[in-house]
Amino acid sequence: MCLAAPARITKIEGERGWVEVGGVVREANLQLLPEAKVRDYVLLHAGFAIQKLDEEEAEKTLRILREIAEIGN
Repeated sequence: MCLAAPARITKIEGERGWVEVGGVVREANLQLLPEAKVRDYVLLHAGFAIQKLDEEEAEKTLRILREIAEIGN
């Protein structure tokens, strides 16, 4: 099973970007999404941005993930 999480791009330098998920910023490879821009939401899998998401869909998914995390606590 693979898991990809929505992340918002905060900075781009060439094919590298920095994305934020739940307050954590990490480096991501943007090579698969050359059209990606700062403030776009992307699906992040194994350090690679693999798909752009619209903001509404990303926020909905993040909300569901937070709810699942709360149930597990």
